[in-house]
Amino acid sequence: MTTTPILILSGKGKTGRRVVEQLEARGVPYRLASRSSAQPFDWYDDSTWSPTIAGADTAYLAPPVGPTGLAQACRFIKQAASEGLRRVVLLSGRGVGSPGRDFAVYDEQLALEDAVKASGADWTIVQPAWFAQGFSEDFLRYHVLDGEIRVSAGDGGEAWIDTNDVGDVMTAVLLDEAHTGATYTISGPRYLTMTEIAAELSVATGRPINYVDLEPQAHVTELVEQGLDREDAEAVRDLFAVIRNHRSEYVSDGVQQVLGRAPRDFTDWARETAATGLWSTEQ
Repeated sequence: MTTTPILILSGKGKTGRRVVEQLEARGVPYRLASRSSAQPFDWYDDSTWSPTIAGADTAYLAPPVGPTGLAQACRFIKQAASEGLRRVVLLSGRGVGSPGRDFAVYDEQLALEDAVKASGADWTIVQPAWFAQGFSEDFLRYHVLDGEIRVSAGDGGEAWIDTNDVGDVMTAVLLDEAHTGATYTISGPRYLTMTEIAAELSVATGRPINYVDLEPQAHVTELVEQGLDREDAEAVRDLFAVIRNHRSEYVSDGVQQVLGRAPRDFTDWARETAATGLWSTEQ
C-alpha cells in the first residue's frame, strides 16, 4: 500500500464519508477533494483537476450522478492516469453492463468502468446495490417523514445494502492491493419490494408508511418539481426502471468475498436508524 495520502473524491458523500472514518480509525493518511477543500475540486471544472491530481498515488472515485457527470468522470480518470495516478478504486453500480439496462445512465457507468480499465492505472471496481441510507440520508428520507414513498419501482425488488458495508468494502480494497483487477458486486442479504420496504419502515418508525407506485414520467415530473434538473430526474427514473422491470431481484456475495462476513439486513438497519430519531416527525 502507498504511504502517500489516499485521494478521496466526493469525500463528503455517503460512501466517501464512511471511507474517511475508516481511514482515520486506522491512522491512514488521506486527502479530501471537493469544492470546499483546501485545494478545490469540481467535476465540472477541469481547471481544478491537475492541482488535485498532483502528488496523488491512489484515489477513491465516487462519480457524480447522471450521464453528464459520469462523462466528466471518464475524462477525469484518463487525465489523472496520464498525470501520474497509479491506482484507483471506483464506485460503480450493480448490474452495469448487464442486459435490461438500456438507459443513458447505465451506458455512461459502463463507459466509466471501461475508461478506468483502459487508463493504465491499477484498478478495483465495486458495484453496490441501492443504498439503504437513501431512506435516511437522501431524498427518500422525506418520503418516510411524509408517510409515502413515491417512486416508480413497480412491484420489483432490490437487495438494498447498508452503506456502512459499502464503506467497509471500499476501505478494505483501498488498503490491500491484492484486490487489483477485481470487480466486486455487493448487496444486502435479501431483496425487498417497495411495498415490503414500506412495511419494514412502518414497523421501525411505529407509524404507517405507504408505497405509492408512480408512472415513470410522473416520477420525473415530481422530481423536477422538487428541484432536481431534468437530466438527473430522468437518470433516477431509469435507475428505478431496472427495479420496476425485475432486473434487481438477486443477491450478490461481494461483501462476503471481501470481508468474510455477511452483509447487514435491512430490518436491523431500519430498527437502529429509527432509534437515532432521523425519522421523527416531532419538531
